[in-house]
Amino acid sequence: MKNLISAIFTLFFPLLAVAQRPALPTDSSAMRQVTMTEVEVLPTAAKVKGMLLLNKDVQYELEGAVDNMYNFKYERAEKQFKSIRRRYPEHPLPYFLMGLSQWWKIVPTNIQTLKYDDIFFAYMDTTIQKAEAMYDKDENNVEAAFFLAASYGFSARLHSERSNWRKATVASKRSLDFLEKAKAGNGLSPEFLFGEALFNYYAVWIPENYPMLRPVLAFFPNGDKRLGLKQLSYVSKTGFYTGTESKLFLMKILANEEKKMQEALEVSEDLALKYPDNAYFQRFYARLLFVNGHFTKAERVSEEILSKLEQDMPGYEPVSGRYASYILGYINQHKYRDFEKAKAHYKNTIMYAEMTNERDSGYFVNSYLNLARIAKQQKDRAAANSYYSVVMKASDKKSANFKEAKKFLKESKKG
Repeated sequence: MKNLISAIFTLFFPLLAVAQRPALPTDSSAMRQVTMTEVEVLPTAAKVKGMLLLNKDVQYELEGAVDNMYNFKYERAEKQFKSIRRRYPEHPLPYFLMGLSQWWKIVPTNIQTLKYDDIFFAYMDTTIQKAEAMYDKDENNVEAAFFLAASYGFSARLHSERSNWRKATVASKRSLDFLEKAKAGNGLSPEFLFGEALFNYYAVWIPENYPMLRPVLAFFPNGDKRLGLKQLSYVSKTGFYTGTESKLFLMKILANEEKKMQEALEVSEDLALKYPDNAYFQRFYARLLFVNGHFTKAERVSEEILSKLEQDMPGYEPVSGRYASYILGYINQHKYRDFEKAKAHYKNTIMYAEMTNERDSGYFVNSYLNLARIAKQQKDRAAANSYYSVVMKASDKKSANFKEAKKFLKESKKG
C-alpha cells in the first residue's frame, strides 16, 4: 500500500531533471501539434527574455555538468553547478541542480539510503525560497512556477518514500498548484511540457489499475494516456533540462505499464550507451536485454556492473549487484549449463538481496528456486529440501513457485 500511495505523490507532479544534449531549436509549431490546443496562454517576448531556464549560453555551459551528474561524476558536476550559483545567487536553477545531484545519489539504492536526505531537502527548500521570491514579484512568471512545481514535487516524492505523509501531501498539493500555473509556458519550451506529460499519462493509468482510488482522483483534471506518451516522447527528444528524465520515464512506462519491452529496450539502450557509469541505467538496460532474450549482451553488461561494483564506483550498490548476479546465474544455468557458476551467482544474488533487506524481491525467491532445481538435477536431496523450504516460506500460496516447492517436499518425505 505504501508504494501505491507513494505513486500518487510521486507521479502527479513534474519531476524535473537535466538532460545531456546540445540545445535544440524550439519548433513551436511541432510542439503545438503535440499538445493540440492545450496551450492557451504564451509568455510574451519580454517575459521570455531573461529566463535563465531558456538561456542558451547557460545551457551550453551546463551541458558538460549535467553529463557528469547523470554519469555519476557528482563532484565534477557540483563544481560546475556552484559556478553558476556564484553568478546567479538569487535564481533557483543552481540550487535545484545541486539538489538534483543529491537525488541521483539516492536513486541507485532504490531510494533506501538516508545519507543524503538532509542536504537534498535543504537544496529543495532553497530552490523554493528563491522561486517564491520571483513569483511574489510576478504571479505570471512561468519560470518561477516551473521551479516551484519541480522542487515541491521532488520533496513530496522523498517524503512519501520516508512515510512522511503529511509533508508529502502538502508538498504534492503545492506542486500540482504550480504545475497548473506553469502550463502557460508549454508552447514556449519542452521543459514546461514534462510535468503535464506525466500527469496526462498517470491521471488515467492509476484509476484504470486501482479502481478504489477513482473517488479520490475524481477531483483531479482529466488526463489522456496516449497524449501523455506522445508528449514524453517529444520532450525526450527536444528538452535540454527535462529530456533525459522524460526518456527515463518513457522507458519505465513502456516496460512496466505498457509492456512494450522492445520499445523500452530501445530507449534504455540510448540511456545506457550515453551514460555508461550510471548504475541505474545500466541495470535497467541489463534487465531489458535479458527479458528480450539478448543473453550475450545481457551477460556483458551484467559482468561490467559487477566489475564496477567491485571497484566501488559511485552509484554501484548491492541493488545493481542483485540484478547482475541473477542474470548471470540464469545464463550460466540455462545457456552454458555451468551449474557451479550458476550456483555461485544465485548465492550472490541472495547475499545482495539480504544486504538491502529485499527478501521479498523476485530475484531473491527465484534464486532459491533455481538453486533447488539445480540441486534436484544433481540429486542433492538435502540441498533441494533446504532451498525449496525457503521458496515455500517466501512465496504466495497460490503461486507456481509455492506449488512446485510443496510438491517436491511432499514427495521427498515419502522417499
